[in-house]
Amino acid sequence: MAEAADFQGTPSPARRWLRRTGALLASAPLLAALAQLPAATPAQAADSDTVSVALDSLSPSAPSDGGTVTVSGTVTNNGKQAVTGAHVDLRVGSRLSARSAIDAAARHPDDLQSDLGTAIGGKYTEDFDSLVPGVAEHFSISVPVDKLDLGQDGVYPFGVSLSGQTSAQPWDQVLGIQRTFLPWQSSEADTQTRTTFLWPLISDVHVTAKTGAGELQTPVFLDDDLAKEISPGGRLAQMLALGKDLDVTWVIDPDLLASVDAMTRSYRVQASGDGTTAGTHQAVAKQFLADLQSSVADKEVVALPFADPDLASLAHNGTSVTGSLSHLKDATDVAATTVETVLHVTPSTDFAWPVNGAVDPSIIKVATSAGADKVIARSDSLQETGGLSYTPSAARPIGGGTTAVVADARLSTAFQGDLTNADSNTLAVQQFLAQSLALNAQNDKQRSIVVAPQRMPSSAQIQAMATAITALQDSNWSQPQDLAAAAKGKPDPGATTKIPSSSAYPSWLRKQELPRTAFEQIARTQDKLDNFQVILTNQSRVVTPFGRAINREMSTSWRGRANEAATFRTGVESWLDSLIGQVKLIDKSETKLSGRSATIPVTVQNNLVQGVDHLVLRLRSTMPTRLEIGGKAYYEQPVEVSGGHTQSVKFSTSANANGRVEVIAQLYTEDGQEFGAPVQFDVKVTEVTPTVMLVIGGGVLLLVLAGFRMYTQRKRAAARRAAEGAEEGDGPDEAGEETPDAPRSPEGPEALADAESDDTGRPGNSHGHEDRLQEESEARSGADDPEQPSDPTPDTAPESADPSGTGERVDR
Repeated sequence: MAEAADFQGTPSPARRWLRRTGALLASAPLLAALAQLPAATPAQAADSDTVSVALDSLSPSAPSDGGTVTVSGTVTNNGKQAVTGAHVDLRVGSRLSARSAIDAAARHPDDLQSDLGTAIGGKYTEDFDSLVPGVAEHFSISVPVDKLDLGQDGVYPFGVSLSGQTSAQPWDQVLGIQRTFLPWQSSEADTQTRTTFLWPLISDVHVTAKTGAGELQTPVFLDDDLAKEISPGGRLAQMLALGKDLDVTWVIDPDLLASVDAMTRSYRVQASGDGTTAGTHQAVAKQFLADLQSSVADKEVVALPFADPDLASLAHNGTSVTGSLSHLKDATDVAATTVETVLHVTPSTDFAWPVNGAVDPSIIKVATSAGADKVIARSDSLQETGGLSYTPSAARPIGGGTTAVVADARLSTAFQGDLTNADSNTLAVQQFLAQSLALNAQNDKQRSIVVAPQRMPSSAQIQAMATAITALQDSNWSQPQDLAAAAKGKPDPGATTKIPSSSAYPSWLRKQELPRTAFEQIARTQDKLDNFQVILTNQSRVVTPFGRAINREMSTSWRGRANEAATFRTGVESWLDSLIGQVKLIDKSETKLSGRSATIPVTVQNNLVQGVDHLVLRLRSTMPTRLEIGGKAYYEQPVEVSGGHTQSVKFSTSANANGRVEVIAQLYTEDGQEFGAPVQFDVKVTEVTPTVMLVIGGGVLLLVLAGFRMYTQRKRAAARRAAEGAEEGDGPDEAGEETPDAPRSPEGPEALADAESDDTGRPGNSHGHEDRLQEESEARSGADDPEQPSDPTPDTAPESADPSGTGERVDR
């Protein structure tokens, strides 16, 4: 300024020549010194890595007129040389007029090549004599808002820089900077945005399909991680503690409530191998539920389908598998009941929330198939194509009575990434508020905006979200609104309602989906469950835990964890197979049949706690011409077995020939479905021997001989009578006396004697001999007749539950 004062007016040419010559002579030593220094590139001259600036806090996040802004953080020398003459400055840039400008500024918050803004200077700096390499120095600067020189309402870049010099660069320069945003609304906005913030209470899958055998059915947890989340300081505990004082819409997975509720009673936790250990966090679970009940008592609660099923995976890979959509309906039906039972509030079940709000026609179709008529989408999926210069309201009618509630992508993704450092946490909060204010300033129309953050934010992300929401509630450009009200808002006529095509679905999200094989395994497990439950006397003991486990197999939480998801599905199916295997047939070894008819016992074992019925046991002969079961190829009998017992079922058999016959025993449900594995064993017919067959053949031969003998005897008798009749025809002799000699048989007197004597040699009646032969023939014939229904039923002694011994003999 002094120099300027010395040269008032317009200088003469001679004076201008003298000034230039003097400047060159004065700068000659400096130019010589610089010539000896190594050439420096622009990046070296302003290396952003020399000093790092961390902005740990900015309070208040949205300053008000007449207030004071306090900024604190740390500066760290990352170089190898000490920084001398160091000082921290606050800098304010030009107002950002658009949301896209905020995006651009946020990409490089520490770039020294971009506009640094104007330093406030004066006493609003903090000086350091020297910054030692590797040492972080804390700073804190407070400045009145009116010193920031903020003009028109809007968003301003706000930076904290460190300037100084090093031995290699011995001049004062900015060595590091950290930028953020300062939302400035000096007075209450004429139109305030209605903002809905979803507060998701969702966790991973924690409960298995296994339960204890007792009446209480003690649940078994995969691990004890849920206890950590709900304990003081845990992720979900923070979600609850911070969310209770915020104007938010609670979005809850009923599976989380059911899992915590199960922890309030006796529960087990899987240990190494097949063992379990007793759970010990009942008190923590009870306190969490009590606090949650209090927090949501007067708040809007949206219940997702049970276990938060992955709608996109189901739409892209599951609909072609029979029965997959029915699981979504079951998960939706049980959601409201679970929330009402545990929290004593009535939730809304009208909303479906695909992962990241990404939608396509198939996702919309699946999402609404279970009764939801509102789908929470996101603006980076349902993108604006009409060239609007502002962000439209969330509600969009997309046809078929369905409303897409489109969350703002910038606001919804503001809290992603690693926010564990105070610096990144602060930057996320300020960027969120900046985007919110910029959105409100786009026009004078009141709009409804929805913020749908990630499903399971970390503890640090939760803290950042709570800080931002608190600041937004205290701001003068936004007001809170429930999700239901946002969905009912008047749609913007210029907003897009066209659902993007399937090809537009993000490929990185598609790679995280459950594969088709997962849904095929789920369907297989469900088929086994359907076949199993029909035989149970208390179906709910099995159907409920496995039904919920199948819902968990479809959970969104498995994204990015394909191996864990497969392990869980296999565990569910294996446990069901184990239970099904508790109802089975006892193996039998070869059975010997000790006669033409006998009883074969088959034992059914039930090791379940509950009884089973509606079962049919079928015993089938593979060679019915040799061995019949109940008079035919197979025979069936109903089966009913109490829990923990066995039942011996007896089948009548009849053998027609010697030899070995394979017999198959199989359990069936009453509708004809096979149940369990069959039992195959051989039946060896050993008592229909050649001797027996010879006796039977001898009896038949005797009958034939007896009949032949009767025939010849009758023929002889007829011949004798004919002879006697001929002699009588000649008349008596003249003397009137009969011939003294008896007539002779043509065969001689021996044959006649034989004809008139019995089998003892005594004279007798030939008809009596024939009668005895007839009785003997009938007696032998009767020995071979099949058993009649009136005959006593043969039986065997009861069998043990162990497999039959080798060479077991079945009694006649």
